[in-house]
Amino acid sequence: MGKVFSASQLEQYETHGWVSPVDVLTQEQVHECRTRLEAWESSRGGSLPAHERSGGHILFPWIDDLMRNETILDAIEDLIGPDILCWSSVFWIKESHSPSYVGWHQDLQYWGLSNSDVVSIWIALSDASEAAGCMSVIPGSHKEVLGHEETYAKDNLLSRGQELEIDVTQHETVSMPLKPGQVSFHNVRTAHGSGPNTTGDRRIGLSFHYMPTFTEQTLSEWDSAALVRGEDQYNNFEHCPQPAYDLEPAAVDFHKRAADTMRQIIYKGARSDNRTL
Repeated sequence: MGKVFSASQLEQYETHGWVSPVDVLTQEQVHECRTRLEAWESSRGGSLPAHERSGGHILFPWIDDLMRNETILDAIEDLIGPDILCWSSVFWIKESHSPSYVGWHQDLQYWGLSNSDVVSIWIALSDASEAAGCMSVIPGSHKEVLGHEETYAKDNLLSRGQELEIDVTQHETVSMPLKPGQVSFHNVRTAHGSGPNTTGDRRIGLSFHYMPTFTEQTLSEWDSAALVRGEDQYNNFEHCPQPAYDLEPAAVDFHKRAADTMRQIIYKGARSDNRTL
């Protein structure tokens, strides 16, 4: 029995590679987060530039606060222990009636992180029903490394249009619908994907990616992460500064370096006709 997860939920995560849903945010908190996000988008002309969709916790205190939410960190501690880094944050937004989708993939194949103890969480800031294109997973897929191809398909939200080489229709898949304020947890190697949003509202999700402090970055000599709980005795990552206010100049500078590094990591070994992250 953990701080958040029951014994059966911990066994499910170990066996199947995911647990969902967990109630975390109130409706008032969700409304505030969405309002802040959409004000940020409005200031950028209606949508975030690609490089600002990731690493928002470096730029905005409200995203940093979400990353350090006590319930979320208690759940992460149940899964990987008390010394925790957060490697990145990413907004996943599908506009209403959008053909955008996320191809089936395993994150660890492209992130350069040295172990599969990394936990990805997905916070729903709007309804993430099956009709809205919620995430689905292949249970147990975290126990093997699967081959990928890079399609660079126009509507695939992944940077390289990644798709598993297996026939997903021949495998059991489980959808993980979330109501606003709910959170899903999956292992970094769990194969997952999501379909298009066929509803009249935006599907807005924010993912965070947590890892034990002994993790190393294998594809870059420098990388950053936020120390969100416990101690870091390894110092394999430069710790992100906590922003004092929105778009603090020093934070903007650090974010640029972090975003440039992530782009280099994600596209390591990619063919030359890549898209902008």
